[in-house]
Amino acid sequence: MYIFESELPKNKSILLALTNIFGIGKLNSFLLCKKLGFSQNLKIKDLSQKQITKLIKNIESSNLTLASDLKKERFLKLKNLLSIKSYKGLRRSQGFPVRGQRTRTNARTSRKRK
Repeated sequence: MYIFESELPKNKSILLALTNIFGIGKLNSFLLCKKLGFSQNLKIKDLSQKQITKLIKNIESSNLTLASDLKKERFLKLKNLLSIKSYKGLRRSQGFPVRGQRTRTNARTSRKRK
């Protein structure tokens, strides 16, 4: 079953399957299940069509940024860091660690990547 550009595994519980949607974590998944009155052990394959539409409507009304919108937002933030030539943006473009980690002995993979 596909919801918001993500495939939900049929044999997983609804609580864990909703975390496959980009932008929904464990907490949001738990809150959605609680709001809809679903058991945490309810499998995706056991959902009826009515429950699926109810789930989709609640996700849309919860004002969460999901899937492609969230990815686009993250990309624009990174692009902005590069355009203002911040330290973080420059380190990211050079392929070095961004958050102050040392590079003399560690971070071999990030230095090799380029």
